[in-house]
Amino acid sequence: MQNDYNRILNTIKNVAVDAVASTKPATMLIGIVVSEAPLQIALDSQLIIPAERIKLTKNTCEWTMEMSVDHITENRSGGGGYAEFASHNHEYKGRKKYLVHNGLKVGDEVWLFQETGGQRYIAIDRVFNPNTGCTTK
Repeated sequence: MQNDYNRILNTIKNVAVDAVASTKPATMLIGIVVSEAPLQIALDSQLIIPAERIKLTKNTCEWTMEMSVDHITENRSGGGGYAEFASHNHEYKGRKKYLVHNGLKVGDEVWLFQETGGQRYIAIDRVFNPNTGCTTK
C-alpha cells in the first residue's frame, strides 16, 4: 500500500519524466486561492485553475493523523461543591486521531508545480505570510 509521500514522490517523478521526454522543463508558479469549494487557484486574472487539475499535498489540505500521547490533563473542577466535581486531572495516553487543518483558504498564496504542458498542477505549499496564519513560532 502506497503512503502519501510515495504517491507525491511518484507524481513528481512522472512529471519530471514527462518534462525530460518533451525537453521542456516543468515550472514553479505562485497562484492565489480564489475559491475553497470548489477549490480554484488563479495564476492571473484570466487563468483560473479548477480543482480537477490540482493535486494537493499534506501542506495544502486537511488530513487526519494518529499521534501517540502520554501526559496528564490540567487540573479542572466542576460545579456544585460536590466531591466528584472537585479539582482533578487524569492521564491521557495512547494513539489518538487528530485532524490537521491545512486546507487552503481564499487569499492564500500557493507554490504550484506546473506539469509539462500546463494541464496539471501540484499545490506544494503556501507562500510564507505572517498575516495569513503562517508564523515563525
